[in-house]
Amino acid sequence: MSSFKANIQKLGRAMLLPVAAMPLAGLIMRLSADDMLNIPVIGAAGNAVFGNLDILFAIGVTIGFAKTKDKGIPALTGFLAIATLKKGLEIMNPAVSMGIFGGIISGLVAAWTYNRFKNQKLPMVFSYFAGEKFPLTMVMILQTITAVVFGFIWPIIQTGIDSFAKLLVDMGAFGVGIFMFLNRLLIPFGLHHVLNTYVYYDLGSYTSPSGEVFRGEMTRFINGDPQAGLFLSGFFVVMMFGIPAICLAIYRAAFKENKEMVKGIMGSGAATSFIANITEPVEFSFMFISPMLYVVHAFFAGLAGFVCYLFNIRIGFTFGACIVDYLINFRIATNAILILPIGLVFFALYYFTFYYLIKKRNIPTLGREVATEFGTETIEEEEKELTLASKNYEYMAKKLLDAFGGAGNIADAYSCNTRLRVEVLDSSVVNEQRIKQLGVSGIIKPTEKNYQVIVGLEVTYIMAEFDKLIENQG
Repeated sequence: MSSFKANIQKLGRAMLLPVAAMPLAGLIMRLSADDMLNIPVIGAAGNAVFGNLDILFAIGVTIGFAKTKDKGIPALTGFLAIATLKKGLEIMNPAVSMGIFGGIISGLVAAWTYNRFKNQKLPMVFSYFAGEKFPLTMVMILQTITAVVFGFIWPIIQTGIDSFAKLLVDMGAFGVGIFMFLNRLLIPFGLHHVLNTYVYYDLGSYTSPSGEVFRGEMTRFINGDPQAGLFLSGFFVVMMFGIPAICLAIYRAAFKENKEMVKGIMGSGAATSFIANITEPVEFSFMFISPMLYVVHAFFAGLAGFVCYLFNIRIGFTFGACIVDYLINFRIATNAILILPIGLVFFALYYFTFYYLIKKRNIPTLGREVATEFGTETIEEEEKELTLASKNYEYMAKKLLDAFGGAGNIADAYSCNTRLRVEVLDSSVVNEQRIKQLGVSGIIKPTEKNYQVIVGLEVTYIMAEFDKLIENQG
C-alpha cells in the first residue's frame, strides 16, 4: 500500500510536466484567433501542444518514473512507446483512440522498460545496442504487444469511461459540484491532478470545422466548442473571490500584534490566487490546523460549480481560473459576466463563514497560533536567515537537506507548482520540527518515506539549489 501511494504521488507529479507547456499554448491560441489578432501561424504553436497531448503525457510520465538523473534516453523511450502504440492501434482497430490514457500507459511501460533494461548486457557483436540503448529496442516490442491487447480490450474500457463521463454530465449541476468538491478535497493528498487530467483533457468530444477531434473540457473550449466550460467556470469563483475572502478572514481574525505580518502573507496569497491561480500556500495554511475549515472550503467550491452550472456559465482556461484567462476568454465564453456578481456573493459567504468559525472555535490560523520556539541549537544570526522571507534560497535548501538527513538519505527529490517532494531512505533521521521552522506552509507525509513540503511559488528556486547540493555531496 505504501508503494502504491508513492507511485500515485509520482504519477500526479509526472502529469505536471506536460501541463507546464499548456498555459502559454492556450494563451497564444486564444490571442491568434480570428476575433483577436488573427495570426494563424502563432496559433499553430498552441495546436502543436494540444494536438499532441498523448505524446506529451507519454514523455512526461516516462521522465517522472525513470530512475536516472539523465532523462534524455527515457524521454526518447517514451516517445517511441506512444508512437509504436498509435501505429499499432491503427492496424488493430482504426476506431480506437486512447487519447491521454494511451500516453499515460505508454509512459508507464516506457519507464518500466528503461528501469528494467538500462543495464542490459549483450554479446559483443551487439554491444552498441546494449545498456541504455537497449530499452529503445525493447519498448517497441512491448508496445506492439500492448497495441494488440488494447486493440481488443480498449473499446470495452472506453465504454466504461464514457459511461462515467455520461453519468457526470447527466447529473448536471450535481455532477459539476461533485467534481469541484473532490478537486479541492484531494489536494492534501496530491491526487487532484489525476482527477483533473480526465476532466480537462478527455471528457467529451468536439469536432472542429476543420475536421479535427478534440477531447476534454479545457481543450474543447479553447478550440471553440460552445458546449465546453461548464466543468471549469466554478473555478473562477473560487480562485478570484473565494481564496481572497479566506485570506481576508484569516487576516481579520489574527491577533493585533500579528496583523502586519499576516497582512503581507495573506495579501500575497490572495494576489497569487487572483492573478496566477495558485492557491496551495493559502489552503495549506489552514487545512491541517482545521480539517473542518478545509471541508467547508471544498463544499463551497462544489457549491460554486453547482451555481455556475445553473446559470449556464461556460468559460475555460489554460493559464488558470484567474483574471488573466477570464479577460482573454471573455469574448468566447457564455454568460461570463455573471462570474462577477456570483463571485461577490461567494466572497461574502467565504469571508463571514471563515471569520465566524475561526473566532467561534478559536482556530489557531496564521497570526493566532502559539509562538513556536526555535530549538536551542538555533543561534540568533541563523534565525534571521531561517525563513522564506529572507529569499536566501541556497541557505534554505541547505537547511532543508540537513533536516532530511543529508544527501545520502535522499532517494528522490522533485518539485511541482508549490511543493518540494522528497523521498528518503530512512525517515527516522528526518527532523520535521526543523523543517517547520523554515517558514514553510506545512508538511505532508503521504507514506512513511515520502514528504511534501509546502513552500509556495519559490519552490522552483529552492529545488534548483537543493539539486545542486545533492549533486555536490553525492
